[in-house]
This record gives sequence, structure tokens and C-alpha cells, in this order.
Amino acid sequence: MYEKETEQLQKIIDDSRRIVFFGGAGVSTESGIPDFRSADGIYHQKYKYSPEQVVSHSFFTKYPEAFYEFYKEKMMCLDAKPNPAHVKLAELEAAGRLTAVVTQNIDGLHQAAGSRRVYELHGSIHRNYCMKCGKFYDAGYVKESDGVPRCGCGGLIKPDVVLYEEGLDQDVIRGAVQAIAEADTLIIGGTSLVVYPAAGFIDYFRGKHLAVINKSATAKTVRAELSIAAPIGEIMEKIQIR
Repeated sequence: MYEKETEQLQKIIDDSRRIVFFGGAGVSTESGIPDFRSADGIYHQKYKYSPEQVVSHSFFTKYPEAFYEFYKEKMMCLDAKPNPAHVKLAELEAAGRLTAVVTQNIDGLHQAAGSRRVYELHGSIHRNYCMKCGKFYDAGYVKESDGVPRCGCGGLIKPDVVLYEEGLDQDVIRGAVQAIAEADTLIIGGTSLVVYPAAGFIDYFRGKHLAVINKSATAKTVRAELSIAAPIGEIMEKIQIR
């Protein structure tokens, strides 16, 4: 299945020397991490508060107990392992073919697979800081804490993830945009291109090849020479590096 499309993608990769991968939640669903916007995603499940409310800066500040109850259960999947998509992208980087991964995910699975140049647009669950003294705490400390995680100084610990109402890190934006602008090939995978400003970053691409691998149509129209409506791990697993 998808033999023809995979063959086309293989030709694109064979013809590329500066690939950038731009990915979203669909990259990690094959690792067992739920996405937000699919039919069975987090946004379609029933909670006392909507997920949009819970993962906002104002909600975190006002109701940290409710925030952490949701965050630990639904967004901290610490047992998840990289899937074939993460692994293949890391192999492409190691082979000198892929220059960067730009991800909207916060799970750290690209790094776990071996990717080194990763621009995490929305931060990471693996970085957590005391809002009072700035001390660093890892994901395990937050996940295993009772209720709201607190620092030894008494301060509230906040995950280094970009919540609604918060801006993206400017250094990450600059790095991601530059990588995309310098790429000869952009592969977009596992994202519906709904979330801005991240989805707008692909407008900086001026390279030769643009491919999309996503199970559903993207909200943003892109002029891709190849679109594959399939799970990304299933497709990337078949790619050879040569």
C-alpha cells in the first residue's frame, strides 16, 4: 500500500541535501500519544473545562491544581517511545541529508530517537522551572509530584511549554524560519496546519520539493508536489538512505 507515493517520496529525498521536516501531533500518535484535533483527540473528549481553557496561561495561573491534573494525565506521556518516523528522521540527519526538525510537539521524542537539531516551537514537557527562583526540574519530578509541583523554595513550578496566551520563543522562531528558508526540501508531516503562528512558518520555504504526509487534509493550502494521506511512520519506515 502507498507504493507509488513512497517511491515518489524516495526520489525527492534522493534529490535532496538540505531537508527540513515540519511536524505536528500526528507524528507522535503512532507512539501512543493522543493528538488534539482528530475525531478521537483530546479536544473532542469531555472534561469539566475545555482543553483550550485548561492549557491557557490564565487558567494555569488561576487554577494550577486543575491544570496539573489534566496536564499530567493527558500531556505527560513519559512511557512513549520514538516510532519509525522519529527514527528515520534522526537517521537522515546523521547521514547529512536533513538539517533540522521543526516540531509543534512537546514530547521530546525526536531527541529520544537521536535528532540533534530540533526546534521545539511549543516547548517541552522535559523542561520545568520554578517561577520564583528559576531552578530546573525534569519531567519525572513533575509527573510524580502530588498535586501542584512545588520547588524547595516554595515557588510554583511551570512547564516550559507554550500555553495559549503566551508567545513563542523568539530564538526558536528565528532558527526554525532560517532552517526552512535555507532548505531545498520541506517535508510536512502529522499536522493539520491549524495552529498559528507555527503553521505560517512554511511560507518561508523557497526550495525545490514540498511534500505533505498527513492522514487528513491540511487546513492551510500548500502547493505540495506530493501529498500522502497515510500514517507518517508507516511511510517513513520504507524510506532508504542512499
